[in-house]
Amino acid sequence: MNDRALPDPTATSLAEQLLAEHFGRTQDQLCVDGHRVETLLERFGSPLFVYRAQAMRSALHQLRRATHDQVDVHYSVKANPNPAVIRLFADQGAGAEVASAAEYVLAQRAGIAAKRIVFAGPAKSESELAHVLSHGIGEIHLESEHEISRLTELTRRLGCRVQVAIRVNPTAHALGGSMRMGGRPAPFGFDEEDLAAVAARIEAAAGLDLVGVHMFAGTQILDADVLLGQWAHGLAVAERLAAQIGRPLTTIDLGGGLGIPYFKSERALDLERLREGVPQLLARKQASRLLREARLIVEPGRFLAGPAGLYLSRVNAIKRSRDETFVITDGGMHHHLAASGNLGQVIKKDFPVLLANRLTPPPSMAATVCGPLCTPLDVLSRRTLLPPTQVNDIVCVMQSGAYALSASPNGFLSHPTPAEVLVDGAEIRVIRQRGCFERPYRDPEPDFSPPRRVSDEC
Repeated sequence: MNDRALPDPTATSLAEQLLAEHFGRTQDQLCVDGHRVETLLERFGSPLFVYRAQAMRSALHQLRRATHDQVDVHYSVKANPNPAVIRLFADQGAGAEVASAAEYVLAQRAGIAAKRIVFAGPAKSESELAHVLSHGIGEIHLESEHEISRLTELTRRLGCRVQVAIRVNPTAHALGGSMRMGGRPAPFGFDEEDLAAVAARIEAAAGLDLVGVHMFAGTQILDADVLLGQWAHGLAVAERLAAQIGRPLTTIDLGGGLGIPYFKSERALDLERLREGVPQLLARKQASRLLREARLIVEPGRFLAGPAGLYLSRVNAIKRSRDETFVITDGGMHHHLAASGNLGQVIKKDFPVLLANRLTPPPSMAATVCGPLCTPLDVLSRRTLLPPTQVNDIVCVMQSGAYALSASPNGFLSHPTPAEVLVDGAEIRVIRQRGCFERPYRDPEPDFSPPRRVSDEC
């Protein structure tokens, strides 16, 4: 962008709003619970991910308040699978939603009981299913005919039963959010119009106990009325399923999808509007003989972890090219693919960005912030207003607690992965060492002998 086309520098930016809501400042510098980011980078290196523990706890508390403490929150591990992040939510009583055996292992290591874990995902392998059956699982959410057959055969070989739910790809009128995952042909779940046939198939299968339904229509939802409408649709589908099988359901998973604002035109999800609308849904559930005892589940990820995270990187160079200013940092899309716009964005927009060590000077230039990779895709922001910038200054990408490091091509150009640090008041903990990215689960050959029967259920 040409510097002569500066946006209004007097407007309060989304980055400034987030700074005031979740973090703080000491003179000219961003702080996390009183710890200056300059000090954190000096201790732990650059680039660096920093997470504020209290911001995560606060998000969970706000969601529970908005749902009148009547909805069981299961943290979606895919959003940020760092064991310390999972453990933080486990310590607050949350369950977990996982989409792989590796996420299952991480959730268990973090202290979440097997019965508090639900396993979703469109391509669960035989070895993954065998692993969770052998170690215990709350529910498996079925998504294809092959999965029904595979799980039925596994329960026969292992000599156990398992509770299952049907993941439903809802009809189009139940959709919403910036990334729609239902209402059209999709690998996720069974089409709603096929629900009756799928339920009959599961009911006839040995070893499977159909106890619930799982709805997931979209993600990154910022409109409370859209979310309430999806939840109401989920109750209607659950009641239809319960009537068909002739008994009450025990779980109704309303999905995730709660969004956070990333771009300047977006506003945060109105939790007060959500709080106003939830009692009507609870009354509807209570009025149904087939649903009143069912446990409601939501499975947010980015809503809980996203605002707590900062991605910090040092400025390595500043240059001009054909009337455009480029600020080149030591961090980039290999650590934060979402910020680069290459994780599902059709029209690339900028995450909220600050110069974290120069908060006071007014912005005076527009710059493209890019990383060290040899690709034009490595751009962290395209239309960023910055104060006068120097080499070694600190670029901060906000809303970076979810879908960042683990959702990025860390091996590209062989740069080391950044450290991850959890700040909790006076305590600062390294929760992933620089350059370390473990694999907590490797596919083994399934072991079916001898059969393991600890109880009537897996």
